[in-house]
Amino acid sequence: MQGRLAEAVRKLGSPRVYVAGDLMLDTYLWGSVNRVSPEAPVQILNVQREEVRAGGAANVARNLATLGAKVTCGGVVGRDAHGARLASLLAEIGVRAQFVADGERPTSVKTRMIAHNQQMLRVDREKSEPLAAPVERRLAAMAAGAAASHDLAVLSDYNKGTLTPRVCQALIRAFAKRRRPVLVGLKSRDCRKYRGATGASLNRGELAHLSGVDNVEKGAAKLLKSLALKFLIVTLGERGLMIVEPSRSFRLPAVARQVYDVTGAGDTVLSAFAVGLASELPLEECALLANAAAGIVVGKVGTATVSRDELAAEDHGAAHRKIVTGAELVKAVGEERARGRKIVFTNGCFDLLHPGHVRVLEFAKSKGDVLVVAINTDASVKGLKGAGRPVMDERERAAMLGALECVDYVTMFGEATPVRLLKKLKPDVLVKGASYGHDGVVGHDLVEGYGGRVELAPMVTGLSTSELLKRLERTR
Repeated sequence: MQGRLAEAVRKLGSPRVYVAGDLMLDTYLWGSVNRVSPEAPVQILNVQREEVRAGGAANVARNLATLGAKVTCGGVVGRDAHGARLASLLAEIGVRAQFVADGERPTSVKTRMIAHNQQMLRVDREKSEPLAAPVERRLAAMAAGAAASHDLAVLSDYNKGTLTPRVCQALIRAFAKRRRPVLVGLKSRDCRKYRGATGASLNRGELAHLSGVDNVEKGAAKLLKSLALKFLIVTLGERGLMIVEPSRSFRLPAVARQVYDVTGAGDTVLSAFAVGLASELPLEECALLANAAAGIVVGKVGTATVSRDELAAEDHGAAHRKIVTGAELVKAVGEERARGRKIVFTNGCFDLLHPGHVRVLEFAKSKGDVLVVAINTDASVKGLKGAGRPVMDERERAAMLGALECVDYVTMFGEATPVRLLKKLKPDVLVKGASYGHDGVVGHDLVEGYGGRVELAPMVTGLSTSELLKRLERTR
């Protein structure tokens, strides 16, 4: 129902959350592939950018912090530069790192190589053996001690040996004694160590593997009983998300959108649900937050996060989410370009949207990956077209454009031309209708000056706003 998600976001507090689990450093090498190596039948990645992010349990902490929680992150790192870098990344977003350093165990590092928005290869450097006894004792004591100062705990298990039965049970018992919930990102084959936690999150395949039952509800019922859990969160991919309790279950459908990367989506589901639960929201509202967060994060590349503003905007529908200010657009285009996506720009009044407009926009989208449409504000249209225009105000025109599948972003500009916006965005392709002619396209010299290009869209005879207004006048 419209408004429920925004209302759930409004109710969120700033809970204190403790995260314990397998810590990782995620490295991304972004670039392009244009040829095959002469040395072996492999593609050559021409690296253009490198990025380092917090991964594993640290990504859960990062998601929680982005959603407004006050977070402490516990785990084990090596006595190396990667561990120090991970602590620094968390500190930058306000997460307190409570790490145990192990000289015999290097910090886990995962390197992903990405070209044209697709992951080509992943390289892992890690040790997955269980913790040495002294390190295990220190981590267990630290985790148990966190119960005194945190509202909820998250166990983020990636099967890398950090969350031993001793560590898990020390934390679960300490939080249970204070009647504070514990959520588990359930991946380990030895799931008995989670017995007594409040709830757990896993995907359908993991549930089938751990329960030995392919049916979701039957498998969930078996796991709930064996682990004495109050509920399970089961992610179902394109089918959405299901919450299963001992006496009932309910499912939320997935939000339909293009999927770019599912990396870290489970972390986002767990984090959004955790913030809701720690804010004392009912399970239905926690699930609503988690499902919406999953829908947003799969539209991003790599281990990404979701903010409260993004969740609230999700409640207004896709068309509303596409309408952005100039500053928001500059940021969004920067992120899209960092993912290797080609930016296409077109502009106009788009008053009384008609099939001619739609064909131009579809042509524009075919020339790249992301289509930005800039529309003149009402005052600007009036200056260009005269009294009585626009017929539809700027909000109505923006909403109509945002409803089109081929349009990715809509923004408004108040000047007579979009030159100032073009200077900021530097699109790869500038598109206008063929009636303008190449030299008549405002900004063609600017775009071609930095290496972009101009494309002229074929026009449809007899389809224009002026022609539509004449038709309406004749029908009176």
